[in-house]
Amino acid sequence: MDSRPQPDTSPEPHKDGETPGLSKDEKKEANEQQPSRAAVLHEIIRSQGDHELERSFAALFWSALAAGLTMGLSLMAMGLLNSRLPDAEGFKVIASFGYCAGFLAVILARQQLFTENTLTAVLPVMTKPTLNNFGRLLRLWGVVLVGNLMGTLLVSYVMLHLPIFDSKTDQAFLEIGRKVMENAPWPMFAKGIISGWMIATLVWIIPSVKDGKIWLIVMVTYLMALGDFTHIVVGSAEVSYLVWAGELSWGEFWAHFAGPTLAGNIIGGSFIFALISHAQVRSDSAPQGA
Repeated sequence: MDSRPQPDTSPEPHKDGETPGLSKDEKKEANEQQPSRAAVLHEIIRSQGDHELERSFAALFWSALAAGLTMGLSLMAMGLLNSRLPDAEGFKVIASFGYCAGFLAVILARQQLFTENTLTAVLPVMTKPTLNNFGRLLRLWGVVLVGNLMGTLLVSYVMLHLPIFDSKTDQAFLEIGRKVMENAPWPMFAKGIISGWMIATLVWIIPSVKDGKIWLIVMVTYLMALGDFTHIVVGSAEVSYLVWAGELSWGEFWAHFAGPTLAGNIIGGSFIFALISHAQVRSDSAPQGA
C-alpha cells in the first residue's frame, strides 16, 4: 500500500473573483507560478547593491578592470565579423551580434560594469538617502568607472599595436570607432540615456529569470547595437582605438564622446529607471488611502 501523502484535490470554498472548484494544492501551485512582485525584485537588487557598496577598494577596482578588458570582446567580435562578412547593409545586421559578446562575458562572470551600478548601487541610496550612503555610491562609481576605462583603453591599445589582427580587421575596428564619432555631443548624450535605461531594465529583469538569461542579455544588447546607442564602457574601447591610431585627440575623446555618453548613461539608468522603479515599489507598499 502506498503510504506517501496524497495531494489534496478536494474543492475549497472560493472567494469572489477566484476560479471555482480549485483545491488547496491547486491554488498553491497557481500562486507559485505568479511572477515576482516588483517589491521582491527591488529588494533583491537593493541587497546586491548594498553588498557592492560594502566591497573593498581593491575588490571593486580589480573586478572593474577585468570588466573593462572583457568588454574589448565586443569590439573584437564586431570587427572580426565586419571584416569577414560581405560589405552590405544586411550583413551589418548580422555583425551587430558581436556587440553582445562583451556584455555576456561581463554579466555572467559577475564583473563590475559601471552601467549596471547605475541601478543596483542607487537603490540602497534611494531606500535610505543618507550622506553616508551617497558617499558610498560616489566611491563605488568612481572606482568602477576608472577601472572600466583603464581596461578598455588598455585592450584597445593592445589590439592596435600588437600583431594580432590583419589589416582588414584593423580597418574594421577603425570604422566602428568612426561610426560612433559621427554623433554630435547632443545625440551622443540622448542615445546614452536610452542605453543606460536598457541596461537598467536588463539588470531589473535578470533576477526573475531562472532560465534563458543568455538570450535576455543577447536580446537587449543586440538592440543597443542596432540602434547605435552609446555606452560609456564598450564605446570607450571603440573610440580610444581611434585615439591610439592618431585619428582623434584625447580632448575630443573626453569632451565629444565620454562626457555626454557618461551623463546620458547615468540619467537613463539612475534618474529615470531606478527612480521610477523605486517610486513604484514605494507606492505599492504605502497604506491604502494614505
